[in-house]
Amino acid sequence: MSDPIPRDGLSPRFWEKKPISKLSRKEWEALCDGCGKCCLNKLEDEDSGEVALTRVACRLLDDDTCLCAHYDTRHQFVPDCIVLKPSNIEDHLYWMPQTCAYRLVYHRQPLFDWHPLISGTPESVHDAGMSMRGRTVSEFDVADDDWEDHIIDEPT
Repeated sequence: MSDPIPRDGLSPRFWEKKPISKLSRKEWEALCDGCGKCCLNKLEDEDSGEVALTRVACRLLDDDTCLCAHYDTRHQFVPDCIVLKPSNIEDHLYWMPQTCAYRLVYHRQPLFDWHPLISGTPESVHDAGMSMRGRTVSEFDVADDDWEDHIIDEPT
């Protein structure tokens, strides 16, 4: 399968050589492992601040590819979708998946062997069981009050 995220022509292991603030847009986008976890709706406890992951997916998440079906125009459909970028990553670390490459690179930790930048194939995240492929339900199918019934442990 061809990689839906352009990763060709990038310097080898660029994420280890450059600070996150100096990554080009293409390098930044290439860090996405395609797991789909960031597109899951989350519940945050108002008292503790703890964030629970649900299997209730954003309406735009393609459950097969684990990518946004309308990435470039997603704000037309989901105005509050967060655009993660080097300048705001610190504000969003608390809810980001533990295995997320953006989180790992921010903390200067290595990427996992299943990450497409390491394995060379976009299927490795799915083959390793790290993605949400085939595990989600659409937010259209679950009432907001029922999201608690869909809390999951993050695949790690």
